Amino acid sequence: MNDRSLVRRIYTEKTIKKVEKKIKLLGVNCKYNVIDLLNMRLLISIALFVILLIFNKNGYILAPITLVLFHYLSEYFVLDYPIKKRTKKLEEEAIFFFEVLSLTMESGRNLTKGLLLTSKNIDSELSQEFKKSLDEMNLGKSFSECLTSMKERIPSDTINNAILNIVQSSIFGNNIEESLNNQLDFLRDKHLMEVKSEIGKLPTKISIISVLFFIPIILMVILSPVIVDFFVG
Repeated sequence: MNDRSLVRRIYTEKTIKKVEKKIKLLGVNCKYNVIDLLNMRLLISIALFVILLIFNKNGYILAPITLVLFHYLSEYFVLDYPIKKRTKKLEEEAIFFFEVLSLTMESGRNLTKGLLLTSKNIDSELSQEFKKSLDEMNLGKSFSECLTSMKERIPSDTINNAILNIVQSSIFGNNIEESLNNQLDFLRDKHLMEVKSEIGKLPTKISIISVLFFIPIILMVILSPVIVDFFVG
């Protein structure tokens, strides 16, 4: 992309790198391009601003407010929210993936072959990320370089810690099976805590639903004779 593109004239290099980093966290299947994405957001922002300014009598107030809201909400719904959802999904997949990897390592295979066999036999986003890293090894990168660059595509700190332990075990010759089991215990405990947290929120959610739906219905039943008398009488 030409450095003189519209995006590079308007946005700072820091902003472009921040958005590029978020795009990487969406994984290998993400087709976004940082320049195209920022260009699209910029053009839509300009169009919204002009339309509101011309066709709305309060456009001079509404247009700037809409512009700011669109700027932040578009980044949230296009990047931040999908990253948050992907983090949860990857952490759920990681438990099964590392369990299978641990069993594969116990059968006597080395780390590289264990990862290759596990990623081939599991259909998940996490296995796709490992496949991508293993493919990079065939292009000349070292094992540690591939997994280190993989961390840039993983939004979960928990999984990144597991990857870091795998890299360190590969470099220093530590017991990889023990390290994997420790990470598995941590992932299971974290998943259990999240489930308990969701269960703890249920009474609050039920209370909100009751307030929004059931109480108005009860009030209508109680007050219906008064309302009927008012209209009939």
